[in-house]
Amino acid sequence: MPASESAIRTPMNKPLTPDELCAHLTERDIAFHRTDHPAVFTVAETAPHRDSMVGHHTKNLFLKDKKGRLFLVSAEAHARIDLKRLHETLGASGRLSFGSAELLMEKLGVTPGSVTAFAVINDRAQEVTMVLDATLMTGEDVNFHPLVNTATLRVSRDDLVAFLRGSGHDPLIVDLPVPPDGQNG
Repeated sequence: MPASESAIRTPMNKPLTPDELCAHLTERDIAFHRTDHPAVFTVAETAPHRDSMVGHHTKNLFLKDKKGRLFLVSAEAHARIDLKRLHETLGASGRLSFGSAELLMEKLGVTPGSVTAFAVINDRAQEVTMVLDATLMTGEDVNFHPLVNTATLRVSRDDLVAFLRGSGHDPLIVDLPVPPDGQNG
């Protein structure tokens, strides 16, 4: 089945729903475990729900560089990332800034608090570079929201990479820069 076939079922500018995403994963034999929970908007708010979920928990950053190039960076939930140096690692033009809520919805079809690696399925024009922190590639399962922040899907590392590649987003896997001691990341 072509990677773009799910786009045939919905208009090109309409993002998939969480149920459509789950159907897409099932059609591609990507096993997942779904955990529904109250809406969470930050990594800290996920803490009460993580005990029942195994694997890496993640945080996801939607970023843009000075030339408008877009990046979706997924890292382990408590990773400290040096945003002042991240552009060097990614080969971006100048320092990175956060993309607006409007740009996030336009390009990935999700709202702040629901940013997820799965959102690249809505980037049918392939304008977003998918970046995975190498820490997520250790072999453990990984947890991401299914396009909304009221649930979490757990998939294997290999299935995540297969999903990303199948959506036309071969991930850039890098060691994300860590801020010097004493600085927040």
